[in-house]
Amino acid sequence: MTDEIPALRLEQSWRECRLHARYMRYALTALGPVLPLTGARLQSLDAEAVQDLDQFVLRFGKLQDALGLRLLPSVLAYLQEPYESRPMLDKLNRLEQLGFLEHAGDWSRLRAIRNQFTHEYPDEPQKNASLLNQAFAAADELEAILARIETRLGLVT
Repeated sequence: MTDEIPALRLEQSWRECRLHARYMRYALTALGPVLPLTGARLQSLDAEAVQDLDQFVLRFGKLQDALGLRLLPSVLAYLQEPYESRPMLDKLNRLEQLGFLEHAGDWSRLRAIRNQFTHEYPDEPQKNASLLNQAFAAADELEAILARIETRLGLVT
């Protein structure tokens, strides 16, 4: 029974990531006509586009959190790698060695992007637009990490 727990945690965290990725992608698709953002475009978004932007911001953050806090550790536990109490950097390096991450260092950059664009700068629409554009590009990277894990573990949507 205890052997099933890592597999169940892996599946649960994977499903959570898939959900966030799906809604993040939906929001990005809806925002397509206004991308890339500029300060002027950002300030002139209609209510529907603002909701799509809010959905993107929410789901990007949730996906990044779910990947980092649940899925990546679940992958190591499922593979019976003794990394539960190790620092995140050690976990990321091990996942790179195992082929689940292309470059462990990318995670810190993705985290920094997330942390930057979650702060709004009311008097700096161009800065907000630039940070959001970085996040739009980084969304593909988060989805690529998820896809790589799915492929390596044979997870099926």
